[in-house]
Amino acid sequence: MALTSAPDAPDVLVEEALDRLRGRLVELGRVVVAFSGGADSAFLAHVAHTTLGPSRALAATAVSPSLAGDEHDDCAALAAEWGLAWVEVATSEMEDAAYRRNDGDRCYHCKSALMDVVGPLAAERQATVVLGVNVDDLGDHRPGQRAAAEAGAVFPLVDAGFTKAMVRAASRSLGLRTWDKPAAACLASRVPYGTSVTVTVLSRVERAEAALRRLGFHELRVRHYDDTARLEVPVATLPDVVARREEVVDAVRGAGYRYVTLDLEGLRSGNLNQALTD
Repeated sequence: MALTSAPDAPDVLVEEALDRLRGRLVELGRVVVAFSGGADSAFLAHVAHTTLGPSRALAATAVSPSLAGDEHDDCAALAAEWGLAWVEVATSEMEDAAYRRNDGDRCYHCKSALMDVVGPLAAERQATVVLGVNVDDLGDHRPGQRAAAEAGAVFPLVDAGFTKAMVRAASRSLGLRTWDKPAAACLASRVPYGTSVTVTVLSRVERAEAALRRLGFHELRVRHYDDTARLEVPVATLPDVVARREEVVDAVRGAGYRYVTLDLEGLRSGNLNQALTD
C-alpha cells in the first residue's frame, strides 16, 4: 500500500536540503552507501550515484536472515533500474550471542556486524560509509546509529537537515518510485526484547508478512509472540483486515502461528521500544 498523499514539505526547503546533501557528498569524495532498499537509503544511494558517479559511489546491501527476501529483491531491482554500482555483502550478526539474546542493544550488535563488513570495503576504496539516517530518526532508541558512528560512518541526510517527509518529497521530485514506499525495518524488529532471535523466528515472521502482502496489505508488521502473531496495520486499514478475517487468519497460520490477533492501536513503527522505558 503506497502512501495516500504527497509528503508535507515546502519545495524550497527540500531543494535547499538537496543542494546541501550534494555538497556534503562532494566533500566526502567517495562513499559506500548502506543500502537496504528503504526510502531513505534508496534516496541517499540515488543522490550519491548521480552526484559522484559509479566510480565513487558504491551501494552495499547487507544480506542476512534479518533482511526479507522481498526487500533483497527490490534492492537488486533498484540497482539495475538506476544503474548503481552495487554489491551484496553477507553479515554475521546471527553468530553473535549478544545479538541473538535480543536485549535493548540488539541493533548495536547488528550495525557493528554491518560495519565489520562494509568498513573494510570502504577502506579499500578510500571511501566513507554513509547511512540513510534522517533527522526524525535521532529521537528514537536506535543504538545502531551509535555503533555505526563509532566505526566511522556518517549520516549525510542529517548533515543536510532532511526529515522523513523531506526525503519522501525530494524522492518524489526526482521521480524515484521509492518516495512512497512503506517503512520496512529489519525482521528482528518484530521480535520483543528478551525473546531470542533465531533463523526460525525470522523466517516465520517473513512468511506471515509475505502472505499478507499477497492479500494486498503492504503497510504492516507481524509482531512475534511465540505461537501468537500480533498484526499491526494503519488504523484506516483495520476494517479491511476484519472484513477479510478468514483470509488473514489462514495466511498467518500458514506461516506457522497458532493464534492471530489484531492490534487496535494500529501500526506504530518501533513501538516495541516502549518496553525499554516502561
